[in-house]
Amino acid sequence: MKVFYDCEFLEDGKTIDLISIGLVADDGREYYAVHVHADWGRVRRHPWLMENVVPHLPKVYGDARNHMPSRWLFNHDDPAVKTRQRIAEEVRLFLQATPNAELWAYYGAYDHVALAQLWGRMIDLPKGVPMWTNDLKQEVVRLGSPTLPKQDGAEHNALADARWVKAAYEALHGGADRG
Repeated sequence: MKVFYDCEFLEDGKTIDLISIGLVADDGREYYAVHVHADWGRVRRHPWLMENVVPHLPKVYGDARNHMPSRWLFNHDDPAVKTRQRIAEEVRLFLQATPNAELWAYYGAYDHVALAQLWGRMIDLPKGVPMWTNDLKQEVVRLGSPTLPKQDGAEHNALADARWVKAAYEALHGGADRG
């Protein structure tokens, strides 16, 4: 069964620091989390992330905005905001509940590193977590570069991007593929 996913991350050529992750399984299950302990100081100094990723993180609404600490870039009280350890455990359980999980991402090399680093080194991946991610962009090129569907949701929101990866895969392969 396929699991389509996306990670938003801060990378500097040496490190890949997870910001958020979204997963969508063929059977309709979804998962979304924001890493509460990402290096938010460095994110603040990264114009592209501030413009493209931070606006799609969980927001504080209503009067709570008046009480949100100025250092917060998003709603830390949102249920999607979690520690790295909790994200790792929940992603592990999600993937282990997916028979013969097959990972798919768009330009997925860094996404796979961000995913694998939830558990440390690649050899530390839990049973049931694939050691590679299939790359939808490579599949597009292999198939002669057909036009992909437009993304409905917020681009650079990890869950919306994962939903789009699933929709794009299905568009390339004529609908849902349960293989």
